[in-house]
Amino acid sequence: MTRRRKIVLLAITIACLGLALGAAPARNAPRVATGFLADILCAETFVSGLDPQRTFAETTDAMPGTGLITWAMDYQVDRTRKDVTVTLFGFSRSHAVYREGLGCTLDHGAALADVTVPADDRQPALLPEIAGPAIVPPQTPELAAALDRAFTEPAQPPHRRARAIVVMKAGRIIAERYADGVGPATLLLGFSMTKSVISALTGILVRQGKLKLDGPAPVAAWTNPDDPRHAITVDQLLRHTAGLALGSSLQASLGSAFEPVNRMKFMEDDMAVYAASMPLATAPGTMWNYHDGNTIMLAYLIRNAAGGNPADALRFARRELFAPLGMRHVTLQLDGAGTIEGSSEMLASARDWARFGQLYLNDGVAGGRRILPEGWVSYSASATPNAWVGIGAGFWTNQGDSFGANFRVAHGWPRDAFFAKGSIGQYTIVIPSEGLVIVRLGRSPNAPPEADGVFDLVRDVVAATREKGKLAGVN
Repeated sequence: MTRRRKIVLLAITIACLGLALGAAPARNAPRVATGFLADILCAETFVSGLDPQRTFAETTDAMPGTGLITWAMDYQVDRTRKDVTVTLFGFSRSHAVYREGLGCTLDHGAALADVTVPADDRQPALLPEIAGPAIVPPQTPELAAALDRAFTEPAQPPHRRARAIVVMKAGRIIAERYADGVGPATLLLGFSMTKSVISALTGILVRQGKLKLDGPAPVAAWTNPDDPRHAITVDQLLRHTAGLALGSSLQASLGSAFEPVNRMKFMEDDMAVYAASMPLATAPGTMWNYHDGNTIMLAYLIRNAAGGNPADALRFARRELFAPLGMRHVTLQLDGAGTIEGSSEMLASARDWARFGQLYLNDGVAGGRRILPEGWVSYSASATPNAWVGIGAGFWTNQGDSFGANFRVAHGWPRDAFFAKGSIGQYTIVIPSEGLVIVRLGRSPNAPPEADGVFDLVRDVVAATREKGKLAGVN
């Protein structure tokens, strides 16, 4: 197809979508698309240390429909200024800037919030060490075969593009493998696995008595008792039943660029202010609708409860969660107003994602110290009514009778498994009955559900670790 015909096709596509969705969403879509890629390219270039060409190719290939526009995109990485600019047709422009210790933030023209990076207090980790510095080879032939299968590309697309897999049993790594250019200290984007970290930080504040699950969430814009949003609770934000009219974040595709939640993420400096300004689509607590605005509001509450400024929130996360778990390779990225972008913007090494999973395997305790409130892990994994994908309070879950939970169980997942899940192939899976934490990071399409190979990976690892006598010293 010639460039001219592609331009005509794209113009027709946007025009038709504009008629269907309204002029404003159609007008926003190019900026959403360029913002999404600028943000990821910046983070994976300057935080992860990955090749931007690889990031661009693998990310766009995992996003259905992006072939319609990626040919018209151009990106520039300035390694001196440490920023990334992405344009569509040379005019729709998004700009992301890197700041040491803070990762990348989309710059929409207003001054970014001035943030002081908190000093590392170097408190000792409470979790036992999960491995030495060397990569841990699979401890049995069965585990080696499981990882071989997970890293092998199928004969036909969709591609799996696994980047990192870590398997822990009884708190120790028993197998890990990494793609070229990735290693145990490489920080990788968790996408929506970040939501589970925000859930954990929320839980810590509940334990400290600074937030309550029930009762009105302390959002300044919702304080009027006559405002129907006044009824929104922290529990509803965690479970995506708050009812805010922001569309859906379930799918990562070209079509999702038209959702208002993505205007919030890729065009607004202060995401929480935008989310808080939205009306209700449904009464709080009555309908399930997964979108990133719920978690952005939780990040706003965390910032306020931790002290009110960005450094307070970052210091709180490090002191109360990351340091006790020994998570030393973590970056929490911020929006332009300095609030943690808690829906999808945490980067961490695969080993640190595994440490996070281990906290939940340990029922919220590390080294004898309770990090999460008693009962919080059970609460997090408890099924949300009408959430057809199978989701709890900050985690996806196989509990309950949802379509998603039953589908995963039918494909070999244990019923008690629950997990943090990020778009295009990110998982931190906790299986209490097996004493397992499985981390898988990569660039795989969200659909079909078996595209990323995780069904096979979980089934293979569970079978391999059930073999008696195969794992000396691991019970």
